[in-house]
Amino acid sequence: MKILGIGNAIIDVLCKVDDDFLVNNSLKKSTMKLINENELKSLLSSLNIEETISGGSVANSIVGLSQLGNTVGFIGKVANDEFGHKYEEGLKKENVKYLYKKKDEPIPTGTCLILITPDSERTMCTFLGTAGRINDDDVESNLIKNAEITFLEGYLWDEGEPKKAFDKAIKNSRKVAMSLSDLFCVERHKSQFLELVKNRLDIIFANEQEILSLISTNKFEEVISFCKQLNKNIIITRGEKGSIAIKGENIFECAAKKNLKIKDLTGAGDLFAAGYLHGIVNNLSAEESLNVGTELSSKIIQKIGGRI
Repeated sequence: MKILGIGNAIIDVLCKVDDDFLVNNSLKKSTMKLINENELKSLLSSLNIEETISGGSVANSIVGLSQLGNTVGFIGKVANDEFGHKYEEGLKKENVKYLYKKKDEPIPTGTCLILITPDSERTMCTFLGTAGRINDDDVESNLIKNAEITFLEGYLWDEGEPKKAFDKAIKNSRKVAMSLSDLFCVERHKSQFLELVKNRLDIIFANEQEILSLISTNKFEEVISFCKQLNKNIIITRGEKGSIAIKGENIFECAAKKNLKIKDLTGAGDLFAAGYLHGIVNNLSAEESLNVGTELSSKIIQKIGGRI
């Protein structure tokens, strides 16, 4: 297997609503709100489901890698329920090997309600469910040893059970890649993320805000100096400024695509990572890998949803 992803298994449930629905449920348009199981059931009871997609950050990347023709697998925790079955089916349709064995769980499958208003804005209500309960028993050592790269997401990192799964994955990997995922994740786990980046990871994906926060600076030159000292493969996306890869003393840059009709930024970072990782496992140069990442992320932001 080329790449094995381990991440939050969240099923995206797309529903069309009007603005009144948001107002009546005290939801602020275009934001993401964490909800509990009762809130999820209450919202679902008055919605018509348009589509379900097997989502989650690393899962989106893994599907992108599969679409580019790579042999890939994914481990993410779901329950043995309706959404859990749909999640597994969704990945299998995309030729992703789903390598988690579902079982009955006290908590349902993680769900993200994506409420789309007539103006195409997306308002998200996320119930993490059993996704955030992944533990070391859910991660098989042999599967990890058989993959060229293990790809992890910062979203999954938390003290306790998920941390044990992370540790087991890193210890058994040939090469480890990780996305810092989100500014909130970085600020919440800064000291642990810094230790991972310095000592345990081989390939790191971050956006400019995340990497600046990680090393507590507002100067990008300091980020460059920090990355050069590590002698790793660090890839940073910078929005309109394009992207940059730093490998030891070498710096590679790629300009952002111009004149795009942006519809939805969901999945931009996920698909960029897919493109770059595709380059690595297919022996492309850093510049070529940045180009593939830029191409994929440019495509995804011109359509609704996190799938090309």
